[in-house]
Amino acid sequence: QVQLVESGGGLVQAGSSLRISCAVSGVTSIHYVVGWFRQAPGKEREFVAAVNWNGWNTAYADSVRGRFTISRDNSKNTAYLRMNSLRPEDAAVYFCAIDFRRPAVPSTRPREFNYWGQGTQVTVSS
Repeated sequence: QVQLVESGGGLVQAGSSLRISCAVSGVTSIHYVVGWFRQAPGKEREFVAAVNWNGWNTAYADSVRGRFTISRDNSKNTAYLRMNSLRPEDAAVYFCAIDFRRPAVPSTRPREFNYWGQGTQVTVSS
């Protein structure tokens, strides 16, 4: 079955960088969108970034645009989120998800995604 496993989270200081990964298995095609979402305690899950199937089209939340970069390596079935200039407000559990419906268009709403990982914790100290 389809599985998504996030890794690379941890505790970092404000202003530093971190790269988290999402390994996808159990898929027979690379034609899907990968999205990153995050959820902080007491808050709703929010969109962070998404990339279409070939990596050419991306979408970002306003709060991370210019600081975060989403990418993917289809030869490894892995997607990445590079996070620079981290802020305390970036602290959350980060989830990756995939959407098979429209692989050319980065999705931004959680309900559009078919499969989800378990999440990786990112903590940012001030």
